[in-house]
Amino acid sequence: MTARGLIIGAPRSGSGKTSVTIGLMRALRRRGLNVTGAKSGPDYIDPGFHAAATGRAGVNLDSWAMAHDLLDSLLAQQAEGADMLLVESAMGLFDGVRTSAGRTGAAADLARRHGLPVLLVLDVSGQSQTAAAVAHGFATFDSGVRIAGVVLNQAASERHERQAREAIEARAIPVLGTIHRNPDMALPERHLGLVQASEHAALEDFIERLADIMEKSLDLDAILQAAGPFEAVAGASAHHLSPPGQRIAIAQDAAFSFVYPHVARHWRGAGAELVAFSPLNDEGPDPSCDACWLPGGYPELHAGRLAAASGFKAALRRFAQTRLVHGECGGYMVLGKVLEDADGVSHEMTGLLGHGTSFARRKINLGYREARLLSDCPLGRAGEMVRGHEFHYSRLIERGADGPLAELADAIGNALGPSGGRRGLVTGTYFHAIARGGG
Repeated sequence: MTARGLIIGAPRSGSGKTSVTIGLMRALRRRGLNVTGAKSGPDYIDPGFHAAATGRAGVNLDSWAMAHDLLDSLLAQQAEGADMLLVESAMGLFDGVRTSAGRTGAAADLARRHGLPVLLVLDVSGQSQTAAAVAHGFATFDSGVRIAGVVLNQAASERHERQAREAIEARAIPVLGTIHRNPDMALPERHLGLVQASEHAALEDFIERLADIMEKSLDLDAILQAAGPFEAVAGASAHHLSPPGQRIAIAQDAAFSFVYPHVARHWRGAGAELVAFSPLNDEGPDPSCDACWLPGGYPELHAGRLAAASGFKAALRRFAQTRLVHGECGGYMVLGKVLEDADGVSHEMTGLLGHGTSFARRKINLGYREARLLSDCPLGRAGEMVRGHEFHYSRLIERGADGPLAELADAIGNALGPSGGRRGLVTGTYFHAIARGGG
């Protein structure tokens, strides 16, 4: 492995990590470097921006959901053929769950296990010298995590920058750049986070503007020197999710888009073919496929079109008579009888499962989940453990009479009860699967 790497971390969400990461990726790519990206934690959206900025598919690296051998293998695969790997942290650098060492889900686990240095992004709005106390705390909090340098974000003026920079450098912590306040760096958001890269108007121009800002604001030579070699060994892992079929029909459009890159990559590597179709265009699964996967996404934003997609619904019902169908989160909502949109209007869904969901009566569900499967299904065999997460604002308003798919527990083992539904060859759950548990 010849790649060098950095983690782009911060004290909290909203510090500017994503904008810095995307702009830095493109700025380094302009220098002729082969750049690749990764995102710590369960995030579908940022890897799409990483791919747009680098020209290479992104990946998620989650130390809670992924056993060590799977984490090592994915990191090594992602770095193959690259000059630089940039890993964007989720939330704050040390934010995770209080569980066994190295399995907290925090980006700090990756820094510690793989020897990846950290470029710390500090939003200094509303503070000056206090930024030095924050930087010093990060530099000394964990001896296994090395802070290679700091980027100041949201500086209000040259004087503001100087006050924060001098205080930090007096603690022997390098400041590798300063980004002044710039509304053009803002990324559009919706209720599950950023708008997806594929929906961002004029995405390429936006990434180019970010790269211009990074070239002007950051010491790219110093950042390249701060990056370090890291440790990861590619190898087989028993913790991948197995493909549910040889030819997998997979819904793919603005309503169904949340598929983890490492899952799709493994399915293809195992010899499966993924055959895309668009429910929003009234398309059904290819009849030559032997399984159908409805990913998460934003069906609540397209409920009227989905309800009117009679061809899609009829084709899916025919398919489900003889072959496996599975829905995750948004896909689970569409497998139910009814979906109530944000305005309280009810829309008829496929009815392959008996539940109903509502986006009007919102309740956030967010967190890691460990699922014990109650029957054989596309996620695995009965009794197996699968790790993943939930993140949705919609809620069940009718459970239906279907048997549950799994028993859930949270990240520290607290029982959450039954989840999802199963009827014949159809299964679904709000739970997003990331990897097989254990290890």
